[in-house]
Amino acid sequence: MKLLIVAATKAEIAPVYEHFNLPDCHFVQQSAFDILITGVGMTATAFALGKHLNNTYQLVVNVGVAGSFDKELALGSLVNIYEDTFAELGAEDHDDFISLKELGFGDITYHTNYNLTGLPKVKGITVNKVHGNAENIKQIIKRLAPQTESMEGAAVLYACYVNDIPCVQVRSISNYVEPRAKENWKIGLAIKNLNEWLIGFIAQQTK
Repeated sequence: MKLLIVAATKAEIAPVYEHFNLPDCHFVQQSAFDILITGVGMTATAFALGKHLNNTYQLVVNVGVAGSFDKELALGSLVNIYEDTFAELGAEDHDDFISLKELGFGDITYHTNYNLTGLPKVKGITVNKVHGNAENIKQIIKRLAPQTESMEGAAVLYACYVNDIPCVQVRSISNYVEPRAKENWKIGLAIKNLNEWLIGFIAQQTK
């Protein structure tokens, strides 16, 4: 099975580069798997996938860290984001928000289509601006009830949906979504746990 591993930043999967002794570049091609570092955000992700995504890949694996709205998800733990929504696509109507789908311009929610076992399945949102305002956090929970947020996930799922390529999104919880408090973040732990899982997954799928 040929895999495409997609991450926003090399820092999030640096241990994978080290483990497999990969060259220091943003698009790494191997016989069994390729790695694509897209850059942060939906636009960079869509552009990079537009250049490199094709049907030679049997599975796309989007990985990275994520913030969690759900305090039941431990910092550093891994989740399988089976559903991801473009949270900001739409229009404001005074104090209300009208989604792109409600406006009649297309879907905003996309799903993975690979049967990954062993990790809890959660709902995510994809945003341009990560949440750090108490009132905004309250409103997004009321509107979409997400468990996680990232800045790329839905863009990857959308690209795979359009190209009819199986995909999965696995993220490690680096912080809780709350008014910004970097002293509480566990980015190092999240990256460590993510890469241990990813190295094992690559080895299992490509042996």
